[in-house]
Amino acid sequence: MIKFNEIKVGDYLVADNDGDKRQGEVTDLNHNEKQVCVDTGAQGFWYETEQLSAIPLDDAQLMKLKFQKQDNADGSVKYMKGAFRILLSAKDDFSKFEIWYRDEHRHILQPISVHNLQNHFYDMTKVFLNDESFA
Repeated sequence: MIKFNEIKVGDYLVADNDGDKRQGEVTDLNHNEKQVCVDTGAQGFWYETEQLSAIPLDDAQLMKLKFQKQDNADGSVKYMKGAFRILLSAKDDFSKFEIWYRDEHRHILQPISVHNLQNHFYDMTKVFLNDESFA
């Protein structure tokens, strides 16, 4: 389950509608009822936070978000989107890594989900991270 206060409009999550799980984008938040509207392709539906789950951050998700990938000679991997960077110390090791944008650096010391990365990205760039964000 995801905490309501972690969710922002534009975040990608998995919504579970009676066992039918689909990835979608948060389009609205109802703070009074703590409900989240998620569009999974056809239209948006309202969900309780118990019906939502996070999408683990991995290489495939970064490719969907249109990051460019650079394999380095030392075994590290850098992902780039505009001036935003992600540096993994080893290929596919998302357990701890560094992100930066211009002169702001953050060290991520545990695996995070796509919506967490989206929130870091927005905090640092003031641009929403989705599959249509700047390249």
